[in-house]
Amino acid sequence: MSDSLLSTYPSPLAGFGHLPPLPDQRNEDGKSFFNPPNPSLDDAYQKFVDPLDNGRRGGFDVHIYFYQNNAEQKAFAQALWERIRRSFPELRIYKLWDKPIGPHPVGMFEVNIFTPAQFGAFIPWLVINRGPLNALLHPNTGDDVRDHTQLATWMGERLPLDLTFMRRSKKSAEVPSVSQNA
Repeated sequence: MSDSLLSTYPSPLAGFGHLPPLPDQRNEDGKSFFNPPNPSLDDAYQKFVDPLDNGRRGGFDVHIYFYQNNAEQKAFAQALWERIRRSFPELRIYKLWDKPIGPHPVGMFEVNIFTPAQFGAFIPWLVINRGPLNALLHPNTGDDVRDHTQLATWMGERLPLDLTFMRRSKKSAEVPSVSQNA
């Protein structure tokens, strides 16, 4: 896991300091708070917030895992993969791998999400329809290690990822290369 103490976090209220205090008024249910309406929807409804990728890679990846030696899980994964391709053709859906690949310890397939609208449609659907399979949802911020650990969200059981390659790549990118002429 990535150490959250090594990261810095901007205030969630940055840019909102000039606004009046929120009311303590409750809604009809007596539990939830009344929120004054905004004149327009937040930009996050239209595009992913920085530093998420709003381009070719997509803002989020979903890795859907199955135990490749379990015939029932493998069959369910194949059916789910087909259903996602049919119901969500605008998403990028990759090959169904029936063996570990990269940091992923078991069979899996990957789905890329490009817009908040796609996220809002697909993720609730997946929560209900993933069956016995586990899924990793992670953002694409450009920091693969942090994206797959500290910023990741799991559906079902969390599986141990082998981040060795990602950590080595990150470390070599941080170390200035030595010229062969030195």
